[in-house]
Amino acid sequence: MADRPSLRLFLDEGVPDSVGHAFMEHGHQVAFLNKELVRGSPDHLVCAIADINNAVLVALDGDMKRIAQGHGVGSGKYLRLGLIKLSCFEPDAAARVREAMSLIEHEWNVTAGKEGRRIFVEISDKVIRSFR
Repeated sequence: MADRPSLRLFLDEGVPDSVGHAFMEHGHQVAFLNKELVRGSPDHLVCAIADINNAVLVALDGDMKRIAQGHGVGSGKYLRLGLIKLSCFEPDAAARVREAMSLIEHEWNVTAGKEGRRIFVEISDKVIRSFR
C-alpha cells in the first residue's frame, strides 16, 4: 500500500470551513480563500493563486468547473490546476468529502511522478467521480 499522500488544497470562498477541516483531519494542507484573498475575488485570480501554489482548488462554484475543464485539466493557462468540485448539498459537503477521501487520495497517488500532476474529482449527493 502506498504512503498516505499529503495534498495541498485551496478552498474557494463558497466552500464551508468544515470541508477544509475534513481534509486537515486526514493530514492535508488547507488554505482558505477567506483568509488569503478578498471575498469576491475574480475566479481567474483564485485559479491562478491555486495553480501558482501547486494547490488543488476545492469549489462549489460551477464556473470553476468550466475554467478547470477549459484550462487546468486539459492544456492551457493553469497548467497544474486540479479541482475537487462539490456538487452536493452544501451542509453535506464535509461528510461527502470524508466519504470520498480514499478516492481523492488514490487519484493523487495515481498522478505521482507525472508531469503537470493534477486531479479532477466531482462529488455530488449520490455520485463521486474522477476524470482522467
